[in-house]
Amino acid sequence: MGNVSVHSSIRRVPDTSEPHPGETTGRHALGPHVVGQRVVVRHLLPDGRATDVLGTCTAWGADSLTVDREGHGPVTIPLAEVVTGKPVPPRASVRARVSAQEVERHVSALWSSITTEPLGEWLLRASPPHGGRLRRRGNSALAMHEPGIGWADAAWGVRRFYDALDQTPTVQVQRDSLVERTLAPLGFEPMGDGDAHAQLASVARALRSVRSLAPDVPAELEEAPGSVTVSLGSGVASGRGVLSGDWLLVESLAVDPAHRRRGLATAVLAEVLDWGASLGATTALLHVETANPGAIALYERHGFVTHHTNRYLVAR
Repeated sequence: MGNVSVHSSIRRVPDTSEPHPGETTGRHALGPHVVGQRVVVRHLLPDGRATDVLGTCTAWGADSLTVDREGHGPVTIPLAEVVTGKPVPPRASVRARVSAQEVERHVSALWSSITTEPLGEWLLRASPPHGGRLRRRGNSALAMHEPGIGWADAAWGVRRFYDALDQTPTVQVQRDSLVERTLAPLGFEPMGDGDAHAQLASVARALRSVRSLAPDVPAELEEAPGSVTVSLGSGVASGRGVLSGDWLLVESLAVDPAHRRRGLATAVLAEVLDWGASLGATTALLHVETANPGAIALYERHGFVTHHTNRYLVAR
């Protein structure tokens, strides 16, 4: 998926909370850089008591910051009343509790034509070239847990299926899992590259985050049933969104090297999320290679959280 598919909440202590002795303002790790991030802010009330606010920072001004508290709306806090504060990890989507196998099954929606065949508890997949090449996710056995038919039989079944297609037998597993360790003596080894995090985010929260930072750039949307391709600036930035039920798959997010660091990736992501939200998507899913720290930082900034990490094994 994209190499460059986000979420807020509130907790407020009772107004009866008492300030700590000697509690003063100004000791915090906040600043304009936290706009779009989830933060916790402790600040003083007019009567001198202290309270905590948890949510997404949506604005930072010369004298105040604004925090969007999920389900309770925004609150503006004078900087002079901030006692302490810091960014906090984004909350994962409730879908984070589903299994890796279930998450990865949604990926089949990326291709209009895909052949699948069960192999015990695993799923054999074959799909035509996408973007001029065969995609690993669409041409590998999805194997996130024990096969249920015996390991040797499962390994043989993978070889049989892909040998018949004249493709390298390939298995998609969770990195450092029991499946990976068990398949090693059966002749399957890591491909050597392409390890990728599967990341999830709440569409609504991610959309609020990217909207606060995305530049105002005209976008072209090419829609098809269940999918959209977004293009900015005559193709200097682009990305794709695909629906799988109420899941939104984000992929192929790319920006021309000469046009990077201008917020275009964020603008593309905003368009894809907005499109998905308009059609009822609640959870965003994307894959980002572990060797792409810039893309990981971008997605994490907008609330994407790693659900699991994929690795591809090939038959020796």
